[in-house]
Amino acid sequence: MLKTASTTAPVPSNTFLASALLNWYPRHQRDLPWRHTRDPYAIWLSEVILQQTRVAQGLPYYLDFLASYPTVQDLAAAPEQEVLRHWQGLGYYSRARNMHHTAQQVVTDFGSVFPSTYAGLRQLKGVGPYTAAAIASFAFDEAVAVLDGNVFRVLARIFGLHSDIAAPSSRREFQALADLHLPPANAAEFNQAIMEFGALQCTPAKPDCLFCPLQSQCWAFQHGQVALLPVKSKAKVARTRYFHYLVLRHGEQLYLKARPAGDIWQGLYDFALAETDSAELPAAEVLRHVEALGGQPDTRRVAEDRPAPALRHVLSHQKLEARFHAVELAAALPAATLRDTGLQAYSAAEIEALPKPVLISKYLAGNE
Repeated sequence: MLKTASTTAPVPSNTFLASALLNWYPRHQRDLPWRHTRDPYAIWLSEVILQQTRVAQGLPYYLDFLASYPTVQDLAAAPEQEVLRHWQGLGYYSRARNMHHTAQQVVTDFGSVFPSTYAGLRQLKGVGPYTAAAIASFAFDEAVAVLDGNVFRVLARIFGLHSDIAAPSSRREFQALADLHLPPANAAEFNQAIMEFGALQCTPAKPDCLFCPLQSQCWAFQHGQVALLPVKSKAKVARTRYFHYLVLRHGEQLYLKARPAGDIWQGLYDFALAETDSAELPAAEVLRHVEALGGQPDTRRVAEDRPAPALRHVLSHQKLEARFHAVELAAALPAATLRDTGLQAYSAAEIEALPKPVLISKYLAGNE
């Protein structure tokens, strides 16, 4: 169990930052389950799940993964489709696939034992500098500083750094500063403290500067630039894509297909898709798309039906607007269509067990 720093813990005399944060952390830290273990597997799971994910959203997934796969061997042995189903809703599904591959790598190449050093952890697929530093520090007490979004923000404000944190060239500057202020005897505690400080006190918007223990040493506060730091270049404007899903039903079964390799939703299941330049798809066009697939729609039902309200989903560089067009088929799709498109008929119970993009899950939850 990770111990909290004592008031007598040795702190280097040349760093006010470590002293302030090690005093602040025991009084303000959140009670999170991955802070009560030295197990590198559990710590690694938490770090992977919490990448680009809020703690409140990620915590149930963390608990579910630990319950479903208590050891790295359990996760490595699980089918990828099952792992993706447990991940469903977190987004960035490449993280789940990389996580599964890493578990297999640990079992196969490392005898089911995680490397115990930063350098060794960097050999694992999908384990970058931050994750390796976190595991090495929290599980093995290695004196290596973590550098995540919270740490970037704290350092930029305290020391008045105006380098663009989105630029890869800035990482070396920030890493050197984090390393300089890392107390070797309290590395794990300091790393937890600075990240927690960024998450709770030195927040992106409306930081609690009035009651900040570093107020008098904070360059940004002293110069009225808290809102301007850290500097981060703006991402490209997200483009909007219009998805029209053909929800083909025959009897009690719906037709879905697995997204292909290389796709952002690789291994997840969705309906037949027609992507257009318009948010609307007239009934006649729906019929044309279904017939192009070899389907025999009930034309009267299609003409009368209206698509479900659009569902919107924001990805890192694009916005998806999806409409779902329910189509009853007079006959099952021909074998040639199934072979060429990858579509297969599934019962409601089978669909529930499939990993699906959030858009598909939301539609099914509201219409089944």
